[in-house]
Amino acid sequence: MLNILFMGTPDFAAESLEAVYNSGHNIIGVVTNTDKPKGRGMKMMQSPVKEFAISKNIPVYQPEKIKKNTEFINEVKQLNPDVICVVAYGKILPKEILNIPKLGCINVHGSLLPKYRGAAPIQWAVLNGDKVTGITTMYMNEGMDTGDIILKQEVEIGEDETTGELWDRLSKIGGELLVRTLEQVENGTAPRKKQGDEFTMAPMLNKEMSKIDWENKSAVEIKNLVRGLNPIMGAYSFLEGKKIKFWKVKSLTDEELFAEFPDLVQYKEKFDELYPGTILFSDAKTGLYIKTIEGNIKVLEIQGENAKRMNIDDFLRGNKLYACSVFE
Repeated sequence: MLNILFMGTPDFAAESLEAVYNSGHNIIGVVTNTDKPKGRGMKMMQSPVKEFAISKNIPVYQPEKIKKNTEFINEVKQLNPDVICVVAYGKILPKEILNIPKLGCINVHGSLLPKYRGAAPIQWAVLNGDKVTGITTMYMNEGMDTGDIILKQEVEIGEDETTGELWDRLSKIGGELLVRTLEQVENGTAPRKKQGDEFTMAPMLNKEMSKIDWENKSAVEIKNLVRGLNPIMGAYSFLEGKKIKFWKVKSLTDEELFAEFPDLVQYKEKFDELYPGTILFSDAKTGLYIKTIEGNIKVLEIQGENAKRMNIDDFLRGNKLYACSVFE
């Protein structure tokens, strides 16, 4: 049994914390971000990691900062952990903390390192249309996800899988892999593999990237943007000055569209001349189809301005979008 100090914040980390707790190790404390105001009432909300720790009577530490925080660093030294487990904590650990645990600091990362180092590995795997991703556990050093690899577990990404769905799957796999990793660390059998120099970065997402670029992006690329930003912020476009968010879409080649609508073939010349972003069909019975620079989008879930998310049938019953209108 190891004495473990756990550092993490979101639900992704809470899955790992629960897995370690259930494995029988002694969790001597949990470090998580400070409570944040959320919602319209700006009520102070605890992180999922803090909620789990409190439910199990595990001591919780919430330093505003950890770099050059002598008081907190001394607290960690007094706890004397065998291992520090870090899962989506949200702060970079200074050398003074990395050097405290006897058996090192172990991180659970949501990609197959060295691919997708950085803050948003799961999101970028979906945004880039990757077919495969996974979880990596590693020994931490002072770099950004540059430590020696311990274990990896590969998973396939579903063709229509969203970031939220993949996040949930990987969070459970991350917990299981962390438990296996701790078992090997405790037994002295954990491997150490250098990452090498070739890597891909996965920076934080920003709101600017969520606007759909109909002029330059194919249907497949737009689909990947939509599912990659679901449920984080949603991809959006403007139609007649109103902001519309897209939450789920399907991509269709021209051939697939013509197979679905055979009568459209006779208008192929005019169809090819349509501007990307043009609405092809729009009614509750048929659905909403939009032309792109390469291929077409069938909208499945949408959100009007100042409205709730809806499936496309419900949306089109109460909102009129006209064929030949063009999204900006």
